[in-house]
Amino acid sequence: MSGPSPPLRDCGAEELLPPPSPSPSSSSPSSPRRYPRPEHPAAALAAMNRLRLEGQLCDVTLRLRPHTELRAHRVVLAAASPVFRAMFTGGLRERGLAEVPIEGVQPRAMERLVEFAYTAAVAVGERCVLPLLHGALMYQVDAVVSACCAFLGGQLHPSNAIGIAALAERLGCLELQQKAQQYIYMNFAEVSKQEEFLSLSHCQLASLLSRDELNVRCESEVFQACVAWVQQERAARAPLLPLLLRAVRCHALTPRFLRAQLRRRRELGRDALRYLGRVFRELALHRPCGDRPPGRSPRARQLIYAAGGYLRRSLGTLEAFDPERGSWLRLAALEPPRSGLGGCAVGGLFYAVGGRNNSPQGNADSAAVDCYNPVSGRWAPCAPMSVPRNRIGVGVIDGLIYAVGGSHGCTHHCSVERYEPERDEWAQVAPMGTRRIGLGVAVLHRLLYAVGGFDGSARLRSAERYHPERDRWQNIAPMNSVRSGAGVCALGNCLYAMGGYDGTQQLRSAERFRADTGTWSFVAPMGHRRSALGVAAFGGRIYVLGGYDGRSFLQSVECYDPAADAWTELAPMPAGRSGLGVAVTVEPCHPRDPRDPPPEDPPPPGDPPPPGSC
Repeated sequence: MSGPSPPLRDCGAEELLPPPSPSPSSSSPSSPRRYPRPEHPAAALAAMNRLRLEGQLCDVTLRLRPHTELRAHRVVLAAASPVFRAMFTGGLRERGLAEVPIEGVQPRAMERLVEFAYTAAVAVGERCVLPLLHGALMYQVDAVVSACCAFLGGQLHPSNAIGIAALAERLGCLELQQKAQQYIYMNFAEVSKQEEFLSLSHCQLASLLSRDELNVRCESEVFQACVAWVQQERAARAPLLPLLLRAVRCHALTPRFLRAQLRRRRELGRDALRYLGRVFRELALHRPCGDRPPGRSPRARQLIYAAGGYLRRSLGTLEAFDPERGSWLRLAALEPPRSGLGGCAVGGLFYAVGGRNNSPQGNADSAAVDCYNPVSGRWAPCAPMSVPRNRIGVGVIDGLIYAVGGSHGCTHHCSVERYEPERDEWAQVAPMGTRRIGLGVAVLHRLLYAVGGFDGSARLRSAERYHPERDRWQNIAPMNSVRSGAGVCALGNCLYAMGGYDGTQQLRSAERFRADTGTWSFVAPMGHRRSALGVAAFGGRIYVLGGYDGRSFLQSVECYDPAADAWTELAPMPAGRSGLGVAVTVEPCHPRDPRDPPPEDPPPPGDPPPPGSC
């Protein structure tokens, strides 16, 4: 017969478990395991909130004027607010008070702060956001501050952006201040029409107008905003106009616009007119930029657009290259397809000018001009040129597009015509001294340069430039190399000519024209031979795209850094092509799905060069 059972010992939970199986590698028992429960904090807060609402275990009363009391638990308030923690745990008199008076915070705002301490959520609306933000800043409830700033950031509008930026600066909400400022810069044209803008101080206005990031279609929008601010209180503000005009990039205004302003004698005043007159003369004389402020560089992303081209047939492809990410976007196709076209950008819009449609059904030179809007993602036709122009050169001066040279059948043009986008009209200007197709065209110091090309019998090294005020062409020093189908662009105070065909081979060489000395000199050669290439200046560098190397159509993209005098290979185009139109403008809002099938098939090996690619 067994004896009485021994009394139960008080033991830990681990002693109720069977002993662990011995491990061949260790004789000691395993460590206890932790089993976190993620739902517990929310459940605990909910339980504490129920206790608060039922008035149980509350150990402090917040007394707000006039007759509002909020009962709560000190530990919960101290956990949510460093200010309450200092009150209840430091040497402050509130530590021993059962009732704590609250000053400087609206009762409803404090109610929401207390609710947040128990629920980790806060309701923010238009009526309560400002008192709630003020209370959250006073009691250092950072999560509620962030919620209020996010709400205000979502309410930004041209009519209130300046006020929200000023409020954020006053309260020290740096993130909201930066967001409101970026909104002002990106939407300057609309913001400048609002009452808040007209109420700025002259120092605030000068600071705003001087920002590089202002996103404007042309500098005249900044000038008109400045003048409108002066006219709001003309008697007091008119003497400030000459100083404010220094913040406007007046050298980016067109001579036509400046000429119209010089007639506004009463509105602008003598000193402002004197300054504008000096700017007008400098522009008319085509002087280098020198120490003038650079053009605006808005935060709106800009991409390199490439339209059309030739790959076994003329293409309608439109793609955009992002140099920062090294990626390509496919956009709405150009119809009908064209190669040998010119590309340029005016007012944020991309223009495809002239070219030729080489297709199995036949070949047709084109006088068409089409405009792509990056915001809508659509093409729209513009007024056509007076004659078809294949292998054309295009350039932009003062927002006007110049179509230079090119061919129509066997006719090689020396004629030039100018397009005014606002009127959708073309007008003839003085012809070049030489017929040129496959020429390179660029604008430097408001002068239009026509470089190289083919005149119908010989490939050229000659170059000439057009003075818009005189409506006259002037020969300049010839290049060091014969170049037809070269890529030409302006960067800084120089003109660059890259690649091309000299009658025997495609070229790798590149050379630079200095306007101040009137001389050409070679720079580092490209990595690939190319003719009929696309070229663009972007971010202080030169980008060359595609082209024909004598055997194949290139996908290659190279970048030239003038400071290092070196070329770098970048992400290639999705497919090789030559004779494309290239320009830089804003990032599109409606890129095509990259999973869509490619629009063009690659050519078979040994495909012949396009007509005129040399």
